[in-house]
Order: sequence, then C-alpha cells, then structure tokens
Amino acid sequence: MISLEICANSINSAIAAQSGGAVRVELCDNLKEGGTTPSAGQITMARKLLHIKLYVLIRPRSGDFLYNDIEYQTMLADIRYCIEAGCDGIVIGILNADGTIDKERNLELVRMARQFGLGVTFHRAFDVCADLYQALEDIIEIGCERILTSGGKSSAMEGSATLSHLVKKAAGRISIMAGAGVNENNAADLVRYTGVQEVHSSARSMVASHMKFQNDLIPMGDPMHNEYSFDQTDVDRVKQLVKLINA
Repeated sequence: MISLEICANSINSAIAAQSGGAVRVELCDNLKEGGTTPSAGQITMARKLLHIKLYVLIRPRSGDFLYNDIEYQTMLADIRYCIEAGCDGIVIGILNADGTIDKERNLELVRMARQFGLGVTFHRAFDVCADLYQALEDIIEIGCERILTSGGKSSAMEGSATLSHLVKKAAGRISIMAGAGVNENNAADLVRYTGVQEVHSSARSMVASHMKFQNDLIPMGDPMHNEYSFDQTDVDRVKQLVKLINA
C-alpha cells in the first residue's frame, strides 16, 4: 500500500482526511504562507477526534528556515505541548545560513520527540538546501524517519527525476515522501516514476460561506482574498487519491 498523508489546515480538514482514507495528518496553519504551527486548541481537538496518526508542523513563522534563539525556544515549547497532547509525531526543518542542515538543533528536536515515542518528518526546508544529497545524509544521521520533498523544484512532478534519485540514494534508510502540487491528475504517475511509498497532498476544495449578509467592502487581510470562502480538505478528493496511488 502507498500511504497518503494529508496536509490539513484545520480540524475539519483533518476529519475529512481521516474519512477519506488517509493514514496520517500533518496539522498546520497558514498554508498560503507555507504553513506554521497550529494553535494548542487545534492540536487538542485533532488528537481527540482522530484515530489516524497526527503529526504537527513545528514552524514558528513563515519565510526562511534560519531561526533565532527565541524562535528556537518557541519550537521546543511547541514540541513539549505536542508530547503532552499525545501526538504521534512532529514535522521540523532548521537550516544554517549557508543552506546546510543545522544538525545540532535538529538533533535536539529529534531526540526530544523520540524520547517520548514521537516520529519526526523533515519538511520541505530540505528543498531549499544547497546540496540535496548531502542534506539527505545529514537528515538520516540525525534520525528523522522521512523527508517531505518536491525534489528541489516548485512541484513534485517537476522534481520527479530528483525524487527518483533520492529514493535510490536513501536505499530504505529513510522514507522519501513526495509533496507539492500532488493531485488526482499526477499522483499515480508520480508514484510509478519515482518509486516513492508515501505521498503528501492537501486535497483541498473551495468552500463557500453560509453567511446570508456579506459585506464585500471590508477585507480582513489580503484585499485580493474573498472573505466569504475558505479552503478545506475534500473527502472525495482524498478517497480518489488513495484509490489512484494504489491502483
């Protein structure tokens, strides 16, 4: 079986992922900014309502993956909360200024998580490393169980050749999980071509607001964003992805 992980941007998305047959949820917030750590309330409710694996993104802000001491201490505090909440794993990624893996800090996070039985995924900070193959070896060394990657490109399909090479280089020492732009139109081909055993997708659809009164003159954030709609993981899309990657 090829495993499908859903990047869930809310509790409702996480529940849809579970209902659609995903094996694991990566719970996060602010997907339009690449994802940040969700609230304590979201983590608590997700753990209460999910029986599939729950991994939480540990990322204190959007932007690059070079963090100062305050941001790093925030990450440690978030991991402690995930441990107390009974999460199955965390998703991390810290780089040095030169584009290499920050082995010291990442190792501390991995040891903290694994001490309490949590798994660790290294996220797409990997894709902006200076040398993907050295980064692969460093991430294996620090003890992560998988790498979420698009093969160093903007989408997994664009990076499919590199993904295939990474799978071969990993040689079973770590799982290479393909993510970024994975959907019903390309997932099956991606699995066949690259040999990945895990696939990552948000499988989202636009949900229209049920508000009867709508004031379109007041944007709450991005003026180009429609305040009366939001993205949410679609159960039917999840089901279709599970079917396609295991056909």
